Amino acid sequence: MNNQLYGNLIFELSKTGRKGYSLPKNRFGAYEVPAALRRHKDAELPECDEMTVVRHYTNLSANNFGVDNGFYPLGSCTMKYNPKINEEIAALPQFQDLHPLQPADTTKGARALVSLLEQQLCTLTGLAHFTFKPYAGAHGELTGLMIIDNYHRSRGDMQRKKVIVPDSAHGTNPASATVCGLEILEVKSTAEGLVSVEDLERIISQEGSNIAAMMMTNPNTLGLFETAIPEITRLIHDCGGLMYYDGANLNPMLGVCRPGDMGFDVMHINLHKTFSTPHGGGGPGSGPVGVREGLQQFFPFVSPYEGNFGVLIKACAYIMSLGRDYIKEVGPLATLNANYIKESLKDVYELPIEGLCKHEFVFDGLKDKSTGVTTMDVAKRLLDYGYHAPTIYFPLLFHESLMIEPTENESKDTIDGFIQVMRQIAEEARTNPELLKSAPHNTPIGRVDDVLAAKHPIVTYRQMLADNG
Repeated sequence: MNNQLYGNLIFELSKTGRKGYSLPKNRFGAYEVPAALRRHKDAELPECDEMTVVRHYTNLSANNFGVDNGFYPLGSCTMKYNPKINEEIAALPQFQDLHPLQPADTTKGARALVSLLEQQLCTLTGLAHFTFKPYAGAHGELTGLMIIDNYHRSRGDMQRKKVIVPDSAHGTNPASATVCGLEILEVKSTAEGLVSVEDLERIISQEGSNIAAMMMTNPNTLGLFETAIPEITRLIHDCGGLMYYDGANLNPMLGVCRPGDMGFDVMHINLHKTFSTPHGGGGPGSGPVGVREGLQQFFPFVSPYEGNFGVLIKACAYIMSLGRDYIKEVGPLATLNANYIKESLKDVYELPIEGLCKHEFVFDGLKDKSTGVTTMDVAKRLLDYGYHAPTIYFPLLFHESLMIEPTENESKDTIDGFIQVMRQIAEEARTNPELLKSAPHNTPIGRVDDVLAAKHPIVTYRQMLADNG
């Protein structure tokens, strides 16, 4: 490996006077830049020849990992099946060159696509109306809670400011409720990992007239289907609250059951997760919110535009390419893949809750705790074998949580390879635990100090030089 290209920053490859570009001749004449807008000194930019620049950034890109590189057991949260045809359709100039402020009579096709996508999502969820304004899942949660708050205000129920959230919920649930000015009431889980109806009844008996809503993710973050939903929705509706469905785990439900049929009043969907768009690295996202009939009048103003329109195009293309029949295979295949991995590894990894899971499941670290090898060590060792690590230390219900989410599109051959590596790592933990505790060994850098990196990030080249003395 050429360390000069792989291991150095572009600034370290810089040589004064070298250039990798040539600007076209000036066709516009000379214009004086106002003094207030001019730099006092030249920008500190690297000076490199063309081939050095191309090789440097090409080699950097080779260190990125995604579904095009290999198996990504983190699953549908950030990386799932993203057919290239969807990217091509979204890149058509008729879509890509649109501007949100151009005359409405020139955007009829785009508006027709949004209307079609709304019909598709209503069919899949059992809800009546959708707004596409939210730019991401968390933005969708906030929008949904604003709808619920607006609904209660319209009825004069000004005291309904409390939201019930399961202890297994995604962290965005309580965060979104807090941003909306609502208070959190946590409901506990049973030993089987499901919402405790008994604890919910206790909360309702104490706070019934103050409850605005209950937020539920189904399947929950343990990958388990919440079997008591009919009873839960009855309890919440009887006390005057509304039911909110966090659609983050919608994949295994597609074509199998619908939130609207379960009694949910409001939900958001992560289009970038369930309906195809690469979301690794923070975006782009889309979090449309659906409501039952009658609640659409409470849609809040959260954006003047239809969210990230490119994501809507990809979602519509994805749904249309699968069609009514094949979209019904998404949920069962995601469930099959997850259960196959779980059953193949539960003899060497601790499975805290037995039974059928849906699209994901959670181990509580290695079964043999005597080695001192942690979930973090297992995740770091996976990198040496060319796999991205799964979600670790979430949900918070278990000390050494390791959440595996294979998604619906992976082949048995790919999954068998992953199972073999996971078993190999378990064997290494038993015979040579230090190998895991010092992993990774085959990556461009070794194990970093996560706390130091978060609290004292080095974000500029000059800061790096200063820190290095």
